[in-house]
Amino acid sequence: MAKILPFSPERLRADAEASAAAFPPFLAEAERLAATVLMGAHGRRRAGMGETFWQYRPATPGDSLAAIDWRHSARSDHLYIRQTEWEAAQTVWLWCDRSASMRYASKLALCSKRERAAVLSAALAILLGRGGERIAAMGTDAGNPGFGAAHLERVLAALGREDPADAGAPPSVETTGGGRAVFISDFFGDLALLEESMAAFANHGVTGLLLQITDPSEESFPFQGRVRFESMGGALTYETDRADALREDYRNALAARRDRLERLAAASGWRFSIHHTDQSAAPALLWLAGGLSQRMA
Repeated sequence: MAKILPFSPERLRADAEASAAAFPPFLAEAERLAATVLMGAHGRRRAGMGETFWQYRPATPGDSLAAIDWRHSARSDHLYIRQTEWEAAQTVWLWCDRSASMRYASKLALCSKRERAAVLSAALAILLGRGGERIAAMGTDAGNPGFGAAHLERVLAALGREDPADAGAPPSVETTGGGRAVFISDFFGDLALLEESMAAFANHGVTGLLLQITDPSEESFPFQGRVRFESMGGALTYETDRADALREDYRNALAARRDRLERLAAASGWRFSIHHTDQSAAPALLWLAGGLSQRMA
């Protein structure tokens, strides 16, 4: 089994860069409500609202006379439309669960849930930053949406810090509407708080992605005999002489929680997926990138 190296902000940045390098920069193609269209200087290489010149294209039936660039058209026998770059940035709200429960790593895992969540969040932030998107790391000092290299550095630094809470829940945020949200967690905390956060986002037209990260031992529950269970934060303890007798009830409880997560996502127009820490991070990053690049129902 591969040796698990100590976790550090420096390693987080290196792992995130390596994961992000496997995918080209992408634009989060999302619903762009008029209230969330932000005009900026970081133009997108696509036609749209803006002031920066992009290209001329031949006029086609249906184009208005006002759209024709008569000066450029006078130089040839064809009519041309002057196009500007799209300069609207999409806001993406990232919540990476940094609580104590995420520190868990069994011998079956490649890394802790905490490290995998941080690497995926950081890699996604890098991809979004390259695409010119506005990023907010919820519950951190980089919680206000922003873009650019300096802001990205703040986001990455924030993702490397711990949260002392025993289990995580997304914090409340103020948003004027629109955008996307990405929640990465084991979702072993209070689901009522998660539901409140998703409902608050839904009230402002925000849809998003839920990625549940679990350790393989949390799926199989391989424990037998006398076992003392203790939460990573030390708030809860439970001791039993027959751990294997709890397996069926535990699996049923996990399935019920997962079913609730799926129903919450479906009801809010979000998407839900599961990732295990004995797997490569690449497929999970691809799912996140693909989910943000597609229009959600």
